Amino acid sequence: MTSRPRRAARTAFVAIAAVIALTLTGCVTWFLPPTTSNTSTPAAENVAADLKPFYQQRLTWTGCASGKQCATAKAPLDWKNPGAGEIELALIRQTAKGTKQGSLLVNPGGPGGSGYDFVKDSVDYATDDALQSHFDVVGFDPRGVGHSTAVKCYDAAQMDDYLYGITPGVRGSDQWISENTTVAKDFGDACSAKTGSLLEHVDTVSAARDLDLLRAVLGDTKLNYLGYSYGTYLGAVYADLFPGKTGRLVLDGALDPAASNFDVTKVQAEGFESALRAYLKDCLAQKDCPFSGTVDDGMKTISQLLASVEQSPIRNSDGRELGANTLVTAIIYPLYDATAWSYLSSMFAQVMKGNASAAFTLADGYNSRNSDGTYSDNSTEAFMAINCLDYRYDADPATMRAQAKDLAAAAPIIGPYMAYGDIGCANWPYTSTVERGPIAAKGSAPILVVGTTNDPATPYVWAKNLASELENGHLLTYKGEGHTAYNKSNSCVNDTVDAFLVDGKLPADGKTC
Repeated sequence: MTSRPRRAARTAFVAIAAVIALTLTGCVTWFLPPTTSNTSTPAAENVAADLKPFYQQRLTWTGCASGKQCATAKAPLDWKNPGAGEIELALIRQTAKGTKQGSLLVNPGGPGGSGYDFVKDSVDYATDDALQSHFDVVGFDPRGVGHSTAVKCYDAAQMDDYLYGITPGVRGSDQWISENTTVAKDFGDACSAKTGSLLEHVDTVSAARDLDLLRAVLGDTKLNYLGYSYGTYLGAVYADLFPGKTGRLVLDGALDPAASNFDVTKVQAEGFESALRAYLKDCLAQKDCPFSGTVDDGMKTISQLLASVEQSPIRNSDGRELGANTLVTAIIYPLYDATAWSYLSSMFAQVMKGNASAAFTLADGYNSRNSDGTYSDNSTEAFMAINCLDYRYDADPATMRAQAKDLAAAAPIIGPYMAYGDIGCANWPYTSTVERGPIAAKGSAPILVVGTTNDPATPYVWAKNLASELENGHLLTYKGEGHTAYNKSNSCVNDTVDAFLVDGKLPADGKTC
């Protein structure tokens, strides 16, 4: 899936998500033969009377998606008031190829990423043969996302304006902030009108309670879980709420639960800046690199490009204008995976010649925008809705301007375009009541945290922090580039994760791959 914005309307953004590399377009997955319908028997659970109808429901699986199986579960709209209505949660599974030892639920990140589509389209990217042999690999869409009861806000034309529109005024000026505030309020109002009461209940704590429900109705007494990126936060919240129900949890590309909204933005800005320097170092060793000189020279050229399109956007053939925010989006997308750096070089070469086509291709991929102008999912809307309930925000101009200076100092190229992100959620219809802090998950089973040393989106320091915060956390380090490591780095990482999930074997303390 592509990643989604943590942003004020029309300002640059980042997200915490597992990205299926650009090179995987048209990938081939292993398919089971068609199957007939069957029903899951729920695990016996001691729950309150008003929750029994949910925990005791039986899932009916039907053949779908080239031999996989699909089902729909019911969950309370409001876990604090289970009688107030219900929502649907969409699931898809690939049944175990060998001897089944349980279900493995997979979340690709976001928030807003579709685990349903992740397993449907790219199960071989999500898991390797060892896991597919021993587990039913289950993808699910969290509440508010995709095929489940979903957040809805804008049509395609409105989304184009929201994501790609050029805000008048000087970045950070009173006029510019006012314009973005209006756009943010309009977006939030549209989400509220089209989504209804669900919009108040798409927080991660509610999603973690859904995850426990799914574990039970799948028939598992313990949760086996593989969470990427934001999915690590969902997994950590689950472990904190239900430590006695944890089976084997792997959290790859970790988010630090104790990090504030601004901490997340600053550390990610530094992470993308570091990845951009790594890209330039690699590019400058190639014959067809669009840059010359040193890495610092290349960074200066990129800074000048951003300043140029900020001042004079480049018009694309479809009429959209390439401003600095969209160019930053186009830069960020290939940085998630080093195998996609060639796309970044091609894009830079075109933009230097005044051609915006490749930049929009990358930005559209990031935003799940199709070539016909439609959007393939609701991940932008879901990302905003979930994050607005998961963090606290402060859109005081003085505070945001001070933070903008901090970001520019920490990451001079990317940082300035990641500032003022609080505008969007500070003007959201619902206010977060979450107090961010370390998650210990006291009494849980061992939890394996995987961190990549130069991960741009979920920097390595977060993996170290989460592993140390968890009472029973264990860190596996991958020394390399890119966002997340399992099944996309090397056999050392894969074998270590497989040994833990299949056999419960933990790596040696401090293991590095």
